[in-house]
Amino acid sequence: MAEIINMPRLSDTMEEGTVASWLKNVGDKIEEGDILAEIETDKATMEFESFNEGTLLHIGIQEGETAKVDSLLAIIGEEGEDISGLLNGDSQDDKTNESSSEKTEDTSNKTSKEESQDTNEETNTETQDLPEGVTVVTMPRLSDTMEEGTVATWLKNVGDEVEEGDILAEIETDKATMEFESFQSGNLLHIGLQEGESAKVDALLAIIGPAGTDVSSIAKNFKVGGSDSAPKEKKVEAPKQTKKEDAPKAAAKTEAPKKEVSTSNNNSSSQRIFVSPLAKKMADEKGIQLNQVKGSGENGRIVKRDIENFTTSVASSASAAKFVPTGQEDFDEKSNSQMRKVIAKRLGESKFTAPHYYLNVEFDMENAIAFRAQYNSLPDVKISYNDMIIKACALALRQHPQVNSQWFSDKIRTNNHVHIGVAVAVDEGLVVPVVKFANEQSLPQIGGEVRDYAKRARAKKLTPAEMEGSTFTISNLGMFGIESFTSIINQPNSAILSVGAIVAKPVVKNGQVVAGNTMKLTLACDHRTVDGATGAQFLQTLKGFVENPVTMLV
Repeated sequence: MAEIINMPRLSDTMEEGTVASWLKNVGDKIEEGDILAEIETDKATMEFESFNEGTLLHIGIQEGETAKVDSLLAIIGEEGEDISGLLNGDSQDDKTNESSSEKTEDTSNKTSKEESQDTNEETNTETQDLPEGVTVVTMPRLSDTMEEGTVATWLKNVGDEVEEGDILAEIETDKATMEFESFQSGNLLHIGLQEGESAKVDALLAIIGPAGTDVSSIAKNFKVGGSDSAPKEKKVEAPKQTKKEDAPKAAAKTEAPKKEVSTSNNNSSSQRIFVSPLAKKMADEKGIQLNQVKGSGENGRIVKRDIENFTTSVASSASAAKFVPTGQEDFDEKSNSQMRKVIAKRLGESKFTAPHYYLNVEFDMENAIAFRAQYNSLPDVKISYNDMIIKACALALRQHPQVNSQWFSDKIRTNNHVHIGVAVAVDEGLVVPVVKFANEQSLPQIGGEVRDYAKRARAKKLTPAEMEGSTFTISNLGMFGIESFTSIINQPNSAILSVGAIVAKPVVKNGQVVAGNTMKLTLACDHRTVDGATGAQFLQTLKGFVENPVTMLV
């Protein structure tokens, strides 16, 4: 059966998109995961992949044309299939409804596709029909590297009315926590993942439909699992929506599930504590033991205001009353976040697949200190040493493009543009927003962009597009007093620069020991793409810019 592919919503503010280029032509065979087209949004040009298999039967928006989100983008089906009914203006709303539970939106609001025949035989579970107007909402793919997501917060409860465009939940991905909006209107009938639970992309997230519809059998037979923290059930075919005349009607209404958190809180015996996910997260961040907090919510449930109102004196008195024997073993555990899982996976892959080597240098920072002080004396101007390093690296990379290269299994890509990733520490780990075309930007422009990125990174407000496309990376721990360190390459890049603190120390100049200021830097290189001499020449050029920063303005 032919599937309608609509213009996806590729960012939270996207209202329309432009087809920059088609990577498939009418008549081409399409596999799941193939890149169909490049879509230009209000933020970036992004690759749009297919979640369907078949033949590309129709292209609805030509290259260079712009259309609203949900406009007909393409049709995929069986070769030679008649799609005139989908193209003519007399197509019934039923036809749209039939495909709405399977179309792709934002590469994220894509609902589950049919599992293979082998899987169906293995699970021996029959496919269900969806009642009229009911839509299954699955875990969206909110970034190009996202494999699973965690529900940070639900902004709607079971029984709430949902309008198209309403924010359903906040989803934690491997890169950020993002708002996920509904593309359907109706009543929130079922929540498949509770706050704090994780699941693979395409797992059951929620069910929306007419109030009073019984969806218990749909929820029961849908695969909910995907990670250790999420409940696991049998895997079945994704249910398809039937036509109006075939849709059964039911009146039972699903009640909102209550969230129960179990914690021992280092007591000698375990106890059940009712606490909201947000309150639990706040308590973890503040180091508050939940068994010391008196809940003011329903049935004594601990809520946000209880954590906010929990005073130090209360904590102190409670701690004083608690007896901890000398030598008692004690530890805390928490589940790994999506960001931490992906950081571990990618750094491990980089460290054990790319042959790293390291080049260490020490720069004289006297001229840089004087240059920065003079530059910052200008009205409304404030630059940091890190901004100067970014600019200097960008200019040096233009002279040494091999260091600005990337390794792929079948090729080496030498980039003519310079996009510098700047590592920013956040609570859950590390994110790397990208300063695009850094060599073309002024020092104040770089400084303003980096400060904005750092602020939004810590608030988890960066978009995936702002963290993609780096060709070189800088990690600076100088503000923490670290004099020198090494970093792991951010693949597929070929190099990463580790920047230490400026240290006041005796130095030898013109045969005399005098007071000076130096800074140590370490360049980690991938030996598959950057030879030792090439890395050393890059550092020599970088030294010229840093030790004589006025040359960056020429």
